[in-house]
Amino acid sequence: MAGFGTHEPVLMLGMIGSQELIIILVIVVLVFGVNKIPQLGKGLGEGIRNFKSSLKEIAEDTDEKQPEKKKG
Repeated sequence: MAGFGTHEPVLMLGMIGSQELIIILVIVVLVFGVNKIPQLGKGLGEGIRNFKSSLKEIAEDTDEKQPEKKKG
């Protein structure tokens, strides 16, 4: 896309620049208020932590259930 600058793509969201991030931040502040943002961040962090630990447990369970390979 010519003419849009040299922004790096962020995740699968496409080209996000500083202006877009500021607009998103303003909308979040308007919707949730300044006092709720730390609580939202904490909840998001806990959710990500729980998700990662669940993935780790699943990986450990599948490793334990696999039969050991014999060298032959």
